[in-house]
Amino acid sequence: MSFGEQPAYLRVAGDLRQKIADGKLAPHTRLPSQARIREEYGVSDTVALEARKVLMAEGLVEGRSGSGTYVREQRLRRRVVRTGYRALGDASSFRQEQADERVKGTWESCSDQEPASAETAVRLRLEPGAKVMRTRYVYRWDGEPSMISTSWEPLSLTGRTPVMLPEEGPLAGQGVVERMAAIGLVVDNVVEEVGSRPGLAEETMVIGGVPGHAVLVVERTYFAGGQPVETADVVVAADRFRYAYHLPVR
Repeated sequence: MSFGEQPAYLRVAGDLRQKIADGKLAPHTRLPSQARIREEYGVSDTVALEARKVLMAEGLVEGRSGSGTYVREQRLRRRVVRTGYRALGDASSFRQEQADERVKGTWESCSDQEPASAETAVRLRLEPGAKVMRTRYVYRWDGEPSMISTSWEPLSLTGRTPVMLPEEGPLAGQGVVERMAAIGLVVDNVVEEVGSRPGLAEETMVIGGVPGHAVLVVERTYFAGGQPVETADVVVAADRFRYAYHLPVR
């Protein structure tokens, strides 16, 4: 193979990818069989199989048990706009995430006490095993599960206070800033780290997609005077969402 020449399986995958992009292979259409690919492109079974694997890894096609491989419907990617903290009448974490105010958003949550894992303890500057309140959220746009979030708050700060449970009590559903202010903690900084990783099966079952395909993960930690008061992991499907940051210049 000369310099710059693509392997045969990539050339076949590229042609099929273009047919999908052009609409010649429409969503929910069955991908040509391995034998058909072999005959049409004059390649071996191994090359045909590897080309199909490339398209599957890229999320363009999906296998259906006992039926074959089909072109996946590619959804439009939503923008999740981050502009820093915004004081809202409804200051829930979900409203802070929404990019389109016209879209009706809802969420469900569940809170439980647990010992902090080693990673959570580092992020909250606690001793491993210290008690934290873990809250899991599933966010929905227009009824469709779109985002999952897991937050942890130190019970050394919130325990035995009216804000111990984020979604119960007098400030239920309010944001971290308002809830912490109610117990005398002034949140003055937030750090977000955005990365990606393969999606876990239990995550993609909720938000859609294929296990192993990329998800975006935002690790967010709120601070009050240098003290972490909450840390969270926000997970969205990378092929359906993108984060846009609008930051003021000071």
